[in-house]
Formats: sequence, structure tokens, C-alpha cells
Amino acid sequence: MSDKTPVDFWFDPLCPWAWMTSRWVLEVEKIRDIEVRWHVMSLAVLNEDKDVPEEYREGLAKAWAPVRVVVAAQQKHGDEVVGELYTALGTRIHNRGEGPTREAIAGALDEVGLPADLLDYADTDTYDTELRASHKEGIDKVGQEVGTPVIAVPGANGEQIAFFGPVVTPSPKGEEAAKLWDGTLMVASIPGFYEIKRTRTAGPSFE
Repeated sequence: MSDKTPVDFWFDPLCPWAWMTSRWVLEVEKIRDIEVRWHVMSLAVLNEDKDVPEEYREGLAKAWAPVRVVVAAQQKHGDEVVGELYTALGTRIHNRGEGPTREAIAGALDEVGLPADLLDYADTDTYDTELRASHKEGIDKVGQEVGTPVIAVPGANGEQIAFFGPVVTPSPKGEEAAKLWDGTLMVASIPGFYEIKRTRTAGPSFE
């Protein structure tokens, strides 16, 4: 058993902001005594019953393929493959600008040594029950009015502290990453604290 603090991280591979936050958390893992545990959630599931613009809904249709493949990989090959596959997918989808294409997913599977036939699950609901269960576990911790990512850490009283975000660009490195981590945990641990926010003036920077 690891003596590091477990950090549960729920992501949708399609979300660029979750990708930014995930790279920050991995930076924090280098300089704080934490261990990230990866879980899927789904923007398509989150928004399926909501009144969203048609253009956004069309974009969400593309979200099913990568997250279904991640869930299939997890179910068939174990939790330990999730983080590595997410990194390979995110790098292709976001950093390389390939988007959630079949070619990007196939390349990610090959890169991490997973079977190519996992791509077959992109268009099936074989593991949607498991996908929805993982999504529900994460979103139930923070409520329906947020998105991805969701992060949960152990609290002082034994209950988890959970929050959406932080939304940040570019992903902080080194001591800046640690400062953001410490500050986020500090405010999130205050009972009744809900939100700090300001208008975004820049999009995700994947550099």
C-alpha cells in the first residue's frame, strides 16, 4: 500500500481544460506526496438532458469514442492503464491538434502497447454502464452544475474534499504548481466555500 495521499481525478479525454489541469496535477505529483488515481467522466452524459446549443451538442457526439475506449481498456486491462492511455490520447487530441479521431485513438493505443481492437468499443455501448457509474461517482461529489475535471482528496475528518477545476492555462510548473495545489486545497477545505471565478481571457495553451 502506498503511503502517498490519493488524489482521485475524473476526466473526459475531449475536454481541453481537464487536460490542462491533468498536466498540472502530474507536475504536483513530482513535488508533493500525492498519487493520482484516474477515473472517467463524460461530457456527453453530463449534458444529454440539458438544453445546450446545437453546435455544442454536435461536438459532444464526438466525445463518446475516446471515453468509451478508455473505459474498455480499464475493464479489460486494469486501472493502471488509464493514466498512461489518457496521456497518449490527450497529447494527440490536444497538443498535436488531431482531435478525437479514430486515427488519434488508434495511435494512442499503439503508443501504450494496448490491443488495437479496443478501438472497436468506440461505437458500442458495451461498457456504458461502467462509464456512467464512474461519471456518477465523480459528479455526485460536486453537483450537476460543473464539468470536468473533478478532483477529490481525503479531508481532515475522513471525508473527501471534492471540487471542479481548477481551470488554468498554461499548466503551472515547479513551485507555481505546488502553490496552486496548496491554495486550492486550502480554500476547498473550508465548509461552505463554493467559488472563485473570473472571465477567461485566454484559451488553453498546450505548450
